[in-house]
Amino acid sequence: MPLICGPPFLSMLLLQRSYRSLAVKSVRCFSTATRAVDLAFEKYPTAKATKPPIVICHGLFGSKQNWNSLAKAMSSRFSRDVYAVDLRNHGDSPHSEVHTYEAMSADLLQFLDTHQLKDTVLLGHSMGGKAVMMTALRQPEIVSKLVVVDMPPVSLYLSRNFGNYVDAMREIEQANPSRQSEADKILAKYEPNVGIRMFLLTNLRRQKDDRLKFRVPYEILGRSLDQIGSFESASGVFNKPTLFIAGGKSPYYPPFKEYHEQIHQMFPQSTLEVVEGAGHWVHAEKPDVVLNHVASFIG
Repeated sequence: MPLICGPPFLSMLLLQRSYRSLAVKSVRCFSTATRAVDLAFEKYPTAKATKPPIVICHGLFGSKQNWNSLAKAMSSRFSRDVYAVDLRNHGDSPHSEVHTYEAMSADLLQFLDTHQLKDTVLLGHSMGGKAVMMTALRQPEIVSKLVVVDMPPVSLYLSRNFGNYVDAMREIEQANPSRQSEADKILAKYEPNVGIRMFLLTNLRRQKDDRLKFRVPYEILGRSLDQIGSFESASGVFNKPTLFIAGGKSPYYPPFKEYHEQIHQMFPQSTLEVVEGAGHWVHAEKPDVVLNHVASFIG
């Protein structure tokens, strides 16, 4: 199986180790004013679909294409239809000034309702992991099982690198590049790692005037970084099977141990599988291992 697009070494840049001052935040009520958007998606159908579908959500600055290889493998191996979605402000989905997990959850709930998906298995990585957890906690009756890849339900401070990426995207667009190499030269001033640069530059799209522009609204995402790092749980408990998959070298792994009791209160039927030698991009570094864990979990 080919590796999925995404740099395995991005994990070391995702977080400062300041999560120790934060605990799982208290329960709060959700606003009904959040307006959902229609999510772009890719469907991976199977002719033998006899079981509930799987819906996959990517992480920050990612898109549905990051899961192309695993989505195809899951559809074939599990005899389930698989949907990979673009979360709001990412990929081909609409842009919105509101970028919170409450809003992303509202989008997912609308997506499930629009496509009449029942007893769905929700799977999310990183930011997408928090989005699917929020959805399962809000309306557990429509989710059958939950898979969260390398993201605990804990508030964590994002690294300043993400703010630097926003600055880099702004400078790139001001330069009006016509070649990706020109954009990469600018981005290299902010990020020395070529793999991370190539991942970020997957968001470039050529315009009618032959100039390259970012399809992600980087200014909105830049203003939303604190909210993306946070997690405020919905009222209620997801008392159904939940699988957490963590990279053994990921900065997200220690919070799983530190906040084990709080996590178990929200997800009492949860288990944790640690993929040794992997960082935050577990599914890109160890796709076969992740696929086997998911296969064992969903049966």
